Amino acid sequence: MFDVLLIGGGVSGMSCALVLGSAKNKKFASNKEIGIFTHQKSSSLQEAIFNNAYGIPAGTLGSNLLVQSTEQLSHLYPHITQLADEKVLRIEGNSPDFTITTNKNTYKTKAIVVAIGAANTFSIEGLMQFVEPHQKSIPEKQRIQLRNIDHKVAEGIYAAGTLAGWRSQLTIAAGSGASVATDILTLWNNGTQTHVHDSIR
Repeated sequence: MFDVLLIGGGVSGMSCALVLGSAKNKKFASNKEIGIFTHQKSSSLQEAIFNNAYGIPAGTLGSNLLVQSTEQLSHLYPHITQLADEKVLRIEGNSPDFTITTNKNTYKTKAIVVAIGAANTFSIEGLMQFVEPHQKSIPEKQRIQLRNIDHKVAEGIYAAGTLAGWRSQLTIAAGSGASVATDILTLWNNGTQTHVHDSIR
């Protein structure tokens, strides 16, 4: 049983995973089972080049960033399980007992973060009732989002990035994923507002 499973290896999903991973030495997070489906084939980063993203060198290719982020997660936070090459098909159950079915396996988790972008090809069974038109995208693109309040779709289910209704901008998506991570850490910390900062001191 995972404590949280993240769906999506793009900007918001990886940002969420990195922040969750960085809390590994916190007592309230040290024994948590965290996993992420790092399926990235449909990520909008595959064709991107970044010149206007804070902290990222100009000219960085999105395809390289995808590879680097999974490598960084493996190197710094190997306790997070990366599930590559699996597509999530269905989510069943209620908090804190969800079942996620992929094209290869079935997993149990207490919480879910969905961060797979706003394409109208979204088709995860069990979440379709939350799909609505994207509020910050031009209508012609026919983007979608999951109905949510401050990223929370339902008890134990969170959306992040463009799927949560944010604009398609790398730094916005990264912040959205980090925000969800700190919400989850706050829950694990019995409601005490929580963030994770590294320091050279």
